Amino acid sequence: MITFNTTTGAPVTSGTSGSSAATAMTNSTSAALGQQDFLTLMLAQLKNQDPLQPMENGEFLAQLAQFSTVGGIEKVNDTLASLGEGMRDFRIATAANLLGHEVLVPGNIARAGADGTINGVVDLPDAASSVTVSYSDATTGALLHTESYAAQSAGLMGFSWSDLPQAMVENRSPVRVTVSATTDKGTAPVGPSVFAKVLSARNGADGSDLTLQVEDYGALNALEVEAFR
Repeated sequence: MITFNTTTGAPVTSGTSGSSAATAMTNSTSAALGQQDFLTLMLAQLKNQDPLQPMENGEFLAQLAQFSTVGGIEKVNDTLASLGEGMRDFRIATAANLLGHEVLVPGNIARAGADGTINGVVDLPDAASSVTVSYSDATTGALLHTESYAAQSAGLMGFSWSDLPQAMVENRSPVRVTVSATTDKGTAPVGPSVFAKVLSARNGADGSDLTLQVEDYGALNALEVEAFR
């Protein structure tokens, strides 16, 4: 009878009358055998079996089913390996495309983008009668600009500031962004998310998630990025 090595999936003959030819063939082949090897072994076993004790139909079908299962597992493994390679290539392409772009990350330090503006988003937990966004020099603490927004529904609200001092735009100086919202519960700060520049990107050595090196925020898993532009 032919069985399979559960580790390699290779067919191995075992012992009833008439199996000596198949056993000899197994010993002369490598451990990793394919479909052609299996069929060769099966034919040898059938030709050399004891006519008085032939292989039962059920036993023959069981061996075929076992081989089909192993072959199917090998195909699945090959497919998964191919998918893994495809995902790796996709991550590399994604990393290359993100270089120099800006990604939206939770935080309050921002710098002027390529268009000379600071952009961000705030997620309001409740409807607000007014929202105030303030911008200050992150180095000196000096207030640079304040902008007020009328009533806002709960959820995402975008904000931007375009008339930064020219020197801050040219030097890409850091700006601190603070947001406060007034609701029926009073006025309270709300943490913003801002767009920050991607300096570099790399894949994990084991093919794990893409890691971005983001200005002012260091290493971030790409899954933490909310949006990019």
